[in-house]
Amino acid sequence: MSSTPQKPSNAIKWFDPRWRQMGSWAFILNRITALGLTLYLFLHLGILSQLAQGPDAYDGFLATIHSPVFIFGEFLVVSAGIIHGLNGIRIALNSFGIAVPYQKQLFAGLMALAILGSLIFAVRMFTA
Repeated sequence: MSSTPQKPSNAIKWFDPRWRQMGSWAFILNRITALGLTLYLFLHLGILSQLAQGPDAYDGFLATIHSPVFIFGEFLVVSAGIIHGLNGIRIALNSFGIAVPYQKQLFAGLMALAILGSLIFAVRMFTA
């Protein structure tokens, strides 16, 4: 009997965060934020379609969006938009051959800006 460990499947490897380079983290972060923003788009369209049902539906909608779950969800959507947008700028610059040797530094700097922007949004949103 062989004592060599079995290799994990490709699906499991994709979720394994160990031994990842910064480019892989940038790619994964971009895909996750894109999926989240796409999900939000469909939820947003579904909620807007309910508003066409009249004033009572609108009043119910206003009561729902003031719940803590929706407020935190709004924070996540804005943060995902900031992260995805700034990461997209890095990808566009790379595609045009700008700052290619400095991708790691550019990613780190833009993600620091994303965190700062998210924190500023959170402070303004949760203290208002």
